[in-house]
Amino acid sequence: MPKSSLRGNSMPASPIRKLVPLSDKAKERGIKVYHLNIGQPDLPTPEVAFDAIRNIDRKILEYSPSEGYKSYREKLTGYYAKFNINVAAEDIIITTGGSEAVLFSFMSCLDPGDEIIVPEPAYANYMAFAISAGAVIKTIPSTIESGFALPSIDEFEALITERTKGILICNPNNPTGYLYTQKEMNRIRDLVKKYDLFLFSDEVYREFCYTGAPYISAFHLKGIEQNVILIDSVSKRYSECGIRIGALITKNKDIRTSVMKFCQARLSPPLIGQIAAEASLDASDEYMLNVYNEYVERRKFLIDGINRIPGCYSPIPMGAFYTVAKLPVDDADKFCEWCLKEFEYEGQTVFMAPASGFYTKPGLGYNQVRIAYVLNKKDLAAALEVLAKALEAYPGKV
Repeated sequence: MPKSSLRGNSMPASPIRKLVPLSDKAKERGIKVYHLNIGQPDLPTPEVAFDAIRNIDRKILEYSPSEGYKSYREKLTGYYAKFNINVAAEDIIITTGGSEAVLFSFMSCLDPGDEIIVPEPAYANYMAFAISAGAVIKTIPSTIESGFALPSIDEFEALITERTKGILICNPNNPTGYLYTQKEMNRIRDLVKKYDLFLFSDEVYREFCYTGAPYISAFHLKGIEQNVILIDSVSKRYSECGIRIGALITKNKDIRTSVMKFCQARLSPPLIGQIAAEASLDASDEYMLNVYNEYVERRKFLIDGINRIPGCYSPIPMGAFYTVAKLPVDDADKFCEWCLKEFEYEGQTVFMAPASGFYTKPGLGYNQVRIAYVLNKKDLAAALEVLAKALEAYPGKV
């Protein structure tokens, strides 16, 4: 029987989704599962998006341009200008979700065997996209004790070789919720400039920054404008994960030309998704403020709750809607699986993502989980109670 490819065999399983079959079986047994494993917001999508879909006046749902509709790209420039990100419509290429933006940026900037440096823990699909492009990810671990702050620049430089082509950051960070400071971003800028590297910057959570400090985009860094590839998506800010609309933004014309070849090969980004996303740019300030305030409250509620459970610890995330928490268990992978297969409390259990899947170095994150605070506070309270009871009952507790 023919076998799958080496590339396919080396693709990592998603730490976010790999336990879904166990979750499904738990639900079949009548157990209520609290989903803390995935960044699927439960807050409503802007009504203007639904209105735009309901009022589609077309006789044909045709291919859109490979780079996305011009009207949407032009409107996006106004959105970015609010964050002091000054780009033109021609700098923006619409993609099928932020995931495709990452993949196409890797395919366009990296040759097989080229290396990218990534602080970890990191979004697991980065590794999958690098494998798809034949590239190599070299990771530098950040620590929960430091709140997952950026590792030292000396550690970055120690990894740089003749095959190093770029640095990838997620800011605010998934999975840790860390928000890079101006000083840290300046250090990255200096490194990118010194070695003439690409800076891949995933900024899909920019609306969710919880400090008084200004948000720092890669496009705010002077002197590396041609090196920056910015990744964006509407999935999180408008609760529109399902419409699959992202963006790849760069002032580097050569890279845009290369990216467009991949865009043409896949034909076009989703038509209806672009209609919804363009309309969502008219979402009211009140809508955005309500979403922001809700996450601020959930963040405080969750972090306070975790840190009250004996043996648990989470730093305070300063952005996004995730945290990585340390649990008093011998193996978080086994614990998360046990919660779904063998444990229930009053007909309930919790579904979390083992943090080991966000690291590449074996052994890191063995007692950590990523938790997404995308549930309302009532459900978060119930999930925290269930988690505390699970930790009391778990045979591998330490």
